[in-house]
Amino acid sequence: MGIRPFYIHVEDQTLDDLQRRLARTRWPTITGENGWKFGTSSAYLRELMSYWRTGYDWRLQESKLNELPQFKANLDGGDLHFAHVKGRSMRALPLLLLHGWPDSFCRFAKVIPTFSDPERAGGTSKDAFDVVVPSLPGFAFSGRVQFPNQERPMRQTAEMLWQLMTQVLGYERFAIAGGDTGSAVAQNLAIAHPSSVVGIHVTDLSWHAGNVDPAMASKAEQKYLEASKKRFMEDGAYIMVQTTEPRGLTPGLNDSPVGLASWILDRFHSWSDGGDHLRTFTPDELLTNIMLYWVTQTIDSSVHHYYAEARSPSLLPSSHVDVPCAVALFPHDAAGIPPRSLGERTLNVQRWAEMPRGGHFGPLEEPALYAHDVVEFFRPLRSTR
Repeated sequence: MGIRPFYIHVEDQTLDDLQRRLARTRWPTITGENGWKFGTSSAYLRELMSYWRTGYDWRLQESKLNELPQFKANLDGGDLHFAHVKGRSMRALPLLLLHGWPDSFCRFAKVIPTFSDPERAGGTSKDAFDVVVPSLPGFAFSGRVQFPNQERPMRQTAEMLWQLMTQVLGYERFAIAGGDTGSAVAQNLAIAHPSSVVGIHVTDLSWHAGNVDPAMASKAEQKYLEASKKRFMEDGAYIMVQTTEPRGLTPGLNDSPVGLASWILDRFHSWSDGGDHLRTFTPDELLTNIMLYWVTQTIDSSVHHYYAEARSPSLLPSSHVDVPCAVALFPHDAAGIPPRSLGERTLNVQRWAEMPRGGHFGPLEEPALYAHDVVEFFRPLRSTR
């Protein structure tokens, strides 16, 4: 379980190849612009791809990412990439931050400084965290991790992260916060190792929470579940493909930077506040996230989680997290705002916050709201570590 420093450096030939592919893009011949009605807006995609080719500076973004202390740890499943920023306090609480799909460890870039050095944001050093932000197995610089058993990758991911926190970094107890895939992994980890986990903070309930027998659901829960089904029929094509036939999709995404960008941008647009990702994220933020998939060729392995979980779920409707849980819900997330009773079916909910704005990528979209909620939840739990 060796650990070594890691610095991001993409080879020039990879960047040169990207430039050639962008320059030779074969655009669809269908004319007319219908906004985002049929997926990613053609006009917006052409504009952003032009900027990617002529204005975007990967070396600058690479340099900014390398300001974070990063490492790789050799674990059973392979090399796990993670950023590790020590808190400016002798009593800093270890905090494991877990991203999802189709984002990356960059989801937390804006909140890491607040967590590690809260005095910079007007807070107190008593709220400082030792921040650990991995690239989940199958994502970015963790690469295509090979688990001994390809079933239930999220459960195996949780086990790898527990090894990282306890056996590699030496934390006996730690806090966890995550969303999307990160929410599912956090719950798996808390169920498997409750004595190691102070509490978990999530921005969604994870998909298993919606598998409720309608006959056993309250009227509020039934209303929410029906609305969820409607949203799925209107905007769920991505998950149907990724859980059934991902290998029909991912070769094209791995081969075409424009195809990859289109697939990822559609989710950022759909899941952002009011669908207005142009207001929420800068072009550099969007492209840097896409670049992490492109330069590591991990779109296939990142999507594999959907396929594997659909066939061998790591979380069941009967799964329950007993450690203290906080749920911070952003109104424009993909799943909307569920009733608290639905969350209490699977989580020991100690804090329930419904945010005034924001979407699926809360820490990147509304970092101040997100950071405040995490700090407030874990403050009284620090004495239990």
